[in-house]
Amino acid sequence: MRSDFCQYTTDYISGVMSLRKPQEDSLKILDDIVNSVNLHKGMNLRAALGAVHAMYPICSDFEREFMSLTFALATGVGKTRLMGAFIAYLYTQHNIKNFFVVAPGTTIYDKLKSDFSDWNSEKYVFKGLGCFSTPPQIITDDDYKEKTLSLFESDIHIFIYNIGKFDKETADMKKVNELIGDSFYQYLSNLSDLVLIMDESHHYRAEKGAQALNELKPLLGLELTATPLVSKGSKQIPFKNMVYEYPLSAAIADGYTRTPFAVTRSDIDFYNFGEEQLDKMMLLDGITCHENAKRKLEQYAINHSTPEHPVPVVKPFMLVVCKDTAHAEWVQDFICSDEFRDGAYRNKTIMVHSK
Repeated sequence: MRSDFCQYTTDYISGVMSLRKPQEDSLKILDDIVNSVNLHKGMNLRAALGAVHAMYPICSDFEREFMSLTFALATGVGKTRLMGAFIAYLYTQHNIKNFFVVAPGTTIYDKLKSDFSDWNSEKYVFKGLGCFSTPPQIITDDDYKEKTLSLFESDIHIFIYNIGKFDKETADMKKVNELIGDSFYQYLSNLSDLVLIMDESHHYRAEKGAQALNELKPLLGLELTATPLVSKGSKQIPFKNMVYEYPLSAAIADGYTRTPFAVTRSDIDFYNFGEEQLDKMMLLDGITCHENAKRKLEQYAINHSTPEHPVPVVKPFMLVVCKDTAHAEWVQDFICSDEFRDGAYRNKTIMVHSK
């Protein structure tokens, strides 16, 4: 524990950051584990696994060439906020100063950059933490090419990168950079205290992605995902390195996410209808619900608006999941036809699929 941050216990961090119960539980599990293993680069993984398994039997294998722990939290609970809590804890309690946050694609990457760097945003992950009164240095994109080595000399560094930036041998990050005297990728792998934080970590189980992460040789890996499953043939195999699981059913029960509900018809025998008739019926029922929600949102905006503070109208959308691309094309043709609400959605429909 650092004497200048002695108050940053898990309870203190949870209180200041207003963590939800599953986030707080995850932070305490990390605290239990880090204080029970001899955490260092090149550590005895078998001994560490034995210690972790004894505390959390659900964890039977790290599944990587470094100690990697999965926290499986349902979507909407707040995985990004938990990343901030993990970083604050490891920095203040264990003097770890280098964190590499991995994103699976451009959309999540852009969101992570904003959440970690925009201190004016409501979603800023370090809001309220005095230990980051001087914000951590955020390194993204080609920062390592364009700035001098002094970039890396601040107290704490958070590197945020898309997996596509370094999972190939020809990646720019693996080329020698004259400002560093080595490749940026090699620079990272040489750090003695690099902690790898993997957002939506189920994306990094394929061979190339897994190898690229192993070659970073991190001190510790923290995986966050709502779907801790890996596909093997036709089967879905659960992660073996989970230490905490908070499924959607728990998130719904605790009120962290909306409760889904099914719309159906009473007193109807679906066996009397063909497949195409059923599809049309479901789409028309769905659009009735959609339009009902739209009217309620419009009425809400009217009821809560004042001349000084107008409330904008939130526009709902309807998502239709299809069986395959051919089915998607049929559905779009029907929705855009005069048969469907007299063609009202002809110019309000888009189709997205693998082709």
